[in-house]
Amino acid sequence: MSPYTAAPKDPPSSTKSSVSSASAADDNDSSMKLKKEISLVNGVCLIVGNMIGSGIFVSPKGVLMHSGSYGLSLVIWTVGGIFSVFGALCYAELGTTITKSGASYAYILEAFGGFLAFVRLWTSLLIIEPTSQAVIAITFSNYMVQPVFPTCLLTFVNCAYVKWGTRVQDFFTYAKVIALIAVIITGLVKIGQGQTQHFEDLFEGSSTDPGGLALALYSALFSYSGWDTLNFVTEEIKNPERNLPLAIAISMPIVTVIYILTNVAYYTILPMNSILDSDAVAVTFADQVFGVMNWTIPLAVALSCFGGLNASILASSRLFFVGSREGHLPDSLCMIHVHRYTPGVMALIYLCVEDIFRLINYYSFSYWFFVGLSILGQLYLRWKQPDRKRPLKLSLFFPIVFCILTVFLVVVPLYSDTINSLIGIGIALSGVPVYFLCCYAPASKRPMWLKRAIAKSGLFIQKVCFSVVTEMDTDKAE
Repeated sequence: MSPYTAAPKDPPSSTKSSVSSASAADDNDSSMKLKKEISLVNGVCLIVGNMIGSGIFVSPKGVLMHSGSYGLSLVIWTVGGIFSVFGALCYAELGTTITKSGASYAYILEAFGGFLAFVRLWTSLLIIEPTSQAVIAITFSNYMVQPVFPTCLLTFVNCAYVKWGTRVQDFFTYAKVIALIAVIITGLVKIGQGQTQHFEDLFEGSSTDPGGLALALYSALFSYSGWDTLNFVTEEIKNPERNLPLAIAISMPIVTVIYILTNVAYYTILPMNSILDSDAVAVTFADQVFGVMNWTIPLAVALSCFGGLNASILASSRLFFVGSREGHLPDSLCMIHVHRYTPGVMALIYLCVEDIFRLINYYSFSYWFFVGLSILGQLYLRWKQPDRKRPLKLSLFFPIVFCILTVFLVVVPLYSDTINSLIGIGIALSGVPVYFLCCYAPASKRPMWLKRAIAKSGLFIQKVCFSVVTEMDTDKAE
């Protein structure tokens, strides 16, 4: 039984008949489980949609500022893409070996146990997820509406039906890719017309400072983040052993090529000082080449953010859902609607955080630390469980190289931004007493007021949200 569990596992009496009818509707499955509704196309759109968020429209300035030249910045973008491909391939193996939703949380739990997995979940709860979603939502709001609107609207969509969330994602992915293709075509046409003066002496002024190059890579990798999106919803993918690695294999080259060509287009039109003086490179680009149609790029930025936020909410809501199911969060977070088979609206508590700009510098440190720990777990499981079934088995070259580069990404912030990195570590470690009080300690030793509060809130959520506690798909999950 979950350490947090106090609410009844069965639905309230008023919902039992509905639960029975919902279960009877599926002759092959009488238990409450997440439905597999994410197809290969949906999976590709989730990954591409989450990776292409606000970053590519605004972050080229950071890469160029720290690299010092157009040539080196393009190298940085290429290295960032290759690094992300390595990580995505490692996650493809992990996702087909450990067929649980939750991405790095599930993999750390499998390899290293509950304590480190809880710390990862706690860090996501306080830093990683709310920070990344707030950045996207507020970037959206700068172009369209107030930030709380997209966050809460998309949280509702993803709590209502999985198909609603994936359809929204499909639409906005197509829209943002079309916008970037327009930017790319414009740049290539200008190159074809002989506008190549910005590419003369391509590497002149390139930075040789390792710290600067690391910061440039950080900016690029922030734009590439999101390649792990599909691993958060593994249990909802149709035929995950085929579609998960295939979606990753399709998505990663698409995004890498789009990013590199988009930057080539920026560099073709804009001189370096214009990019460095701009807070929104894509808007500056549009002002120079699109004339009266320059409004299309701010709209594209808004659509891109909206799609990226939708993918992020779909993924992170499943993370907290799986954490609850494993006993690391209250049961109310692992309940699913008895008809729609989607996680409940308690995710709103975690997804509507807006005033968290002070945490933004902690995001990268925490994110890369736990991604690296997940892939270290891949190496550990290769050693401890060599005979385990692995539908996809990579050369050890990929996880070893990725782990080495992740150490670099974690160590650099400790040197260049020590205070904020230490604060981030402190926030992560604040989960230690919570783990020992609420998860590790026997139920008999926990404060009675805590057990009663959790029991009452769990029962209330069951009744209000018409939901029951879900179960693992034990036939397919290992």
